[in-house]
Amino acid sequence: MFLLTVFKMKLTARQQEILDYLQSVHRQSGIMPSTREIQEHFGFASQTAAVSHLRALEKKGAIIKKDRKARSLQLADAADREPIVDVPIYGAIPAGYADDTRPEADGTLSVDVRSMGLTERSKAYALKVRGESMIDAHIMDGDHVVLEYREPRDQDIVAALIDGETTLKRFVTNGRKPYLKAENEMYPDLIPAQELLIQGVMVGLVRGATRRW
Repeated sequence: MFLLTVFKMKLTARQQEILDYLQSVHRQSGIMPSTREIQEHFGFASQTAAVSHLRALEKKGAIIKKDRKARSLQLADAADREPIVDVPIYGAIPAGYADDTRPEADGTLSVDVRSMGLTERSKAYALKVRGESMIDAHIMDGDHVVLEYREPRDQDIVAALIDGETTLKRFVTNGRKPYLKAENEMYPDLIPAQELLIQGVMVGLVRGATRRW
């Protein structure tokens, strides 16, 4: 577990416990817990106790309160990072043989734009992976891949529409007609007979993600 260790003043044991809780919830869900959730988690008699601890953490530089809105807290270690953005999850995509499954909206996924090489203005979305054709690229069944709408380059991993069917594969050109390559020797290459439309280029992978509605 990553813990903040440098503050303007040393934290008490209880303050450190609360900070650890804030970090854990934010890491798992992408959002900060409410004062009521903090109260219930620690068994405080009222939300006032939770607020008092949060004010102490803010005074000691462990957290930053951005405004008066609910869940407006920010961890101090994240203050200099690019903001977290929510990208839509459009259902699942086969990492196996292509099929004609049409993606549907399925909540959102919170991602750190810097780690994904994105900006707040990037056009990005996420898909849940089904199948094992990309396991040698460490993309497993159940993972979420984050994709950006942009032109692909040779060897990019892409979501593609090939002859009317969708799939997740590696985009290969080699100076000739582009085709899609699996990262599992048990699966064949996919060579388009008529159409190959790239729907997004993979920029990141999230394992064990928690979606939001």
